[in-house]
Amino acid sequence: MNTTKRPTVVLRFVIIIVAALSSTGCGGWWNANTTNPTSAPSPAVPAAAAAPLSPEGDADEGIIRDLEAKVKKDPEDFVAYNKLANYYLQRQRETGDIAYLNLALRAARASLDILPAEQNPAGLGALAQSEIATHDFAAARDHAILLTKLIPQKSYSHQTLGDALLELGDYEQAVEAFGRMRRAAGGVSLTTETRMARLATLRGDRKGAENHLKTALALATEELVPSREAVAWCRWQLGERAFATGDYATAEAHYRDALINFPGYHQAIAALGRARAAQGDIAGAIEHYEQAVRRLPDPSFIATLGDLYHIAGRATDAAKQYTLVEQIARLGVTGTGAIYNRQLALYYADHDQQAAAAYELAAREYAVRRDIYGADAVAWTALKAGKVDEAEAAMKEALRMGTQDARLYYHAGMIKRAAGEREEARTQLKRALELNPQFDPLQSRIAAKTLDDLK
Repeated sequence: MNTTKRPTVVLRFVIIIVAALSSTGCGGWWNANTTNPTSAPSPAVPAAAAAPLSPEGDADEGIIRDLEAKVKKDPEDFVAYNKLANYYLQRQRETGDIAYLNLALRAARASLDILPAEQNPAGLGALAQSEIATHDFAAARDHAILLTKLIPQKSYSHQTLGDALLELGDYEQAVEAFGRMRRAAGGVSLTTETRMARLATLRGDRKGAENHLKTALALATEELVPSREAVAWCRWQLGERAFATGDYATAEAHYRDALINFPGYHQAIAALGRARAAQGDIAGAIEHYEQAVRRLPDPSFIATLGDLYHIAGRATDAAKQYTLVEQIARLGVTGTGAIYNRQLALYYADHDQQAAAAYELAAREYAVRRDIYGADAVAWTALKAGKVDEAEAAMKEALRMGTQDARLYYHAGMIKRAAGEREEARTQLKRALELNPQFDPLQSRIAAKTLDDLK
């Protein structure tokens, strides 16, 4: 295990001070009457240099097999089931393989069948985390509420509740839950910083998000046994923040650093392909997306690969990928439903396919999961289904946080064009392309052409 790249004691002190400066409590950090930050961005913590990390912190398959053998021998061992559920969830994060999600759900439920939640909060926590991973956010919220009552002193109970509320679009309640998480944790931690980064991104505070992620990265690399996935995730997210502002070279550097820490990390491989496409290297982008798809046949990866083939003039290869998108999405079913519904709806809308089905998928999900990206999905699919008034109303909801996302502005511009509001359409499309001119290999081209047509 590499220890020379961990933050020094001095850097640890800097991390704590910076985090303290960036945290003014929920009341100062978030004003319920505005979507803008109410405090200045926190100072940046220097990002740790990338270096190969030991796989010692990974979810070892050998340990998983031992635990599986243990519960087979002793079906009443609820502790082993709890450990299994958590290992399955970690393994899913490392590989992206959704097969681990059903395994985690079954393990958590088996634990609670042996010992109920009141005496087994760890089993309840594993169940709620599994439900979040399988997109059953309403059930996760309800179970997390119970968890916070059973063990209010534990930070992970409030973390789980905040995660569920965030995905459901209940942002103010999520902020409160994360505030309780931070207090229970005694201040800054890897989990608190990643949540603060997510909230900062949603409210359009790009610098704040970057600073929280750099703090999270420093904390992740300082762990006695660093998790390669956690470190790589932080670097990938830093790359995503850079990409969102059109800084493709910096984004690429972060993605490559993530792959130094965790070779084969699927999110970084695909993101690197997107960064290469944004810089005009379509052949390099295709190479990276082909590699990503071989590792994980995620519908969004497959769809983008199809788009890249289309741009490269490889129509037959593109058609094969487009056919595969729907097949894989339909296979992505867990014990609580299909986790790729939103991706499939957006794929249909992006490619002008099955407009009615796309709108139905998006609207059905938004009935429960009322986050801004759910509103965006409804808006975009409603437009393609000819429901312009509904698209405008949903887009207003999608933009309510001030999130700086070129794709949101692109959708808003296309909706305004359909509504006959040419000037507002130009404003939104121009905003999208100024923020991130290559936000998507195919859709950014459509945005640019549409803006040119509106002149």
